[in-house]
Amino acid sequence: MAKDKDLLAGTLDMLVLSALRHGRMHGYGIARFLQQVSDDFFRVEEGSLYPALQRLELNGWIEGEWSVTPTNRRARFHRLTPAGLKRLQAETERYQNMTLAIAKVLGSA
Repeated sequence: MAKDKDLLAGTLDMLVLSALRHGRMHGYGIARFLQQVSDDFFRVEEGSLYPALQRLELNGWIEGEWSVTPTNRRARFHRLTPAGLKRLQAETERYQNMTLAIAKVLGSA
């Protein structure tokens, strides 16, 4: 899990959608991508990731299909849908606005 669980809980969907902008990935690949890109800050556990993937798929923001990994293992690969890209853009804007507002409040102290 992340060092700050509240941050991850509030942004996991956005982070997963962002990871899938880079192409089709299976769950383990998404978790590794987030860990590597965040310099080991985000460590997403299966118990958080797989329910998020199911939720994103139910909302139509990602699509999943079973396939075989390069190591010949069967895995569900996910990809971003056009609706998912639109959702990612909206969530990114909301997050940027929120962090700007927080920075303003912290700067006024």
